[in-house]
Amino acid sequence: MNPIRILIVDDSVVVRKLLCGILAADPQLEVAGTASDGRIALAKISQLHPDLVTLDVEMPVMNGLETLVELRKLYPKLPVVMFSTLTERGAAATLDALSAGASDYATKPIQTGSQAAAVSAIQADLIPKIKALCAGAARQPKPVSPPHSPVPVRRTSHARIEILAIGTSTGGPNALAAVLPCIPKTFPVPIVIVQHMPPLFTRLLAERLAAHSEIGVQEGSTGTMLSPGLAWIAPGNFHMTVKRTAAGGRLELNQDAPENSCRPSVDVLFRSVAEVYNSAVLAVVMTGMGADGVLGARRIRERGGEVIIQDEASSVVWGMPGLVQAAGQADGVYPLDQLAQEITRRVLQSRTPPLAAAQVESVSVAQRAK
Repeated sequence: MNPIRILIVDDSVVVRKLLCGILAADPQLEVAGTASDGRIALAKISQLHPDLVTLDVEMPVMNGLETLVELRKLYPKLPVVMFSTLTERGAAATLDALSAGASDYATKPIQTGSQAAAVSAIQADLIPKIKALCAGAARQPKPVSPPHSPVPVRRTSHARIEILAIGTSTGGPNALAAVLPCIPKTFPVPIVIVQHMPPLFTRLLAERLAAHSEIGVQEGSTGTMLSPGLAWIAPGNFHMTVKRTAAGGRLELNQDAPENSCRPSVDVLFRSVAEVYNSAVLAVVMTGMGADGVLGARRIRERGGEVIIQDEASSVVWGMPGLVQAAGQADGVYPLDQLAQEITRRVLQSRTPPLAAAQVESVSVAQRAK
C-alpha cells in the first residue's frame, strides 16, 4: 500500500519542520512537499499531486481561508485539514473554513510546555485524522444512497420520545448545520448534542447554529433545565450529562477522564439519557471518526430507545455511525438531507395517538414518493 502523500502549508519554518519530522516518522505517511503561503501551495498541488493538504489558518500573501476557497474550485474532493491556534480568532476562522469545505481541523499545540508534548499532541490528534480522511477519499466516488424506507419503531411500551440526543465528530459542524435549521420551532422535546471540539470552538459553533435555526442553540452549562425546542452542545473539555430532578431534566458538566480519547464523549451523554429517560430516547449518530457512541447506543436500545445513523455516502468519515451499524445498534440509516425529516417524523409519531400516527405516516410516505 502506497503511503499517504501530504503537502504541508504553513508560514512558520518551525511548524513546517516539526510537522515534517512527525509525519515522516510514520511509515504510512510521506511528506510530498511544503509551502510557506497559499499561493505557493496552489502551484505545488498541481505538481506534487498530494493525497491531503494541511493548511495553516493565518498566513501572509494568501491566508488559509482564501487558499481553501481557490483550492476547492480546482480540487473539490482533495482532503484538507486546517491547522489552527486554540484562540477565539483561530476558532472562528476554522469554523469559516469548515463551512467553506475543509475536511477537518487540528489545533496547534502551542501551549504544551515542551517539544515532546507537542509531538505527542500532533501524533494523537492530526495523524489519525489524516489516515481516516484518506481512507474515506479512497472510496471516491461515493456510492449513491438507495432510498431509505422508514424503519418500524421498535418500542413495545409505546412511550413518547422525550429527548433527542445527537453525537458527531469529523464533519459534524456542517452536518449539524444541515440538520438543526430544519428542525421546526415547535419541536416538542429538548436536544442534547456532543460534537467533538475543544473549548471556544463549541461556543462559537452553538452561536452560528443558533443564527440559522428556528430552535434555540447554545453551549451547555451546569444546572440548565431542559426545555422543548432548545438544543445544547456540550462545551469543549467537559462531559455533558442529564440528571433527573423533580422539575425535569437538568444538565450537568464534569471533567472525568476522557472516554474513547474524547471529552466531551458521546458515550457519556448517551448513557445518561438512557438512565434518565429509559425508552423515551431518540439518538442520532452522525459523521465522525472513531468508536465514540457505540456503547452508548447499545445502552439506549437496551432501555427500549431508538438509534438512527447517518449513511456512509453523506458522511465525511463513516467511523462512528458505521461502527454503530456494525454492532447491530442502528434502527435506521439515512442520508444527511433526510435526517431532520426523519427525526421530526419519529418524535411526532411517538407522541400521536395510533390512528392519527397512521395518518401522519401516510402523508410522510406520500411526500417521499413525490
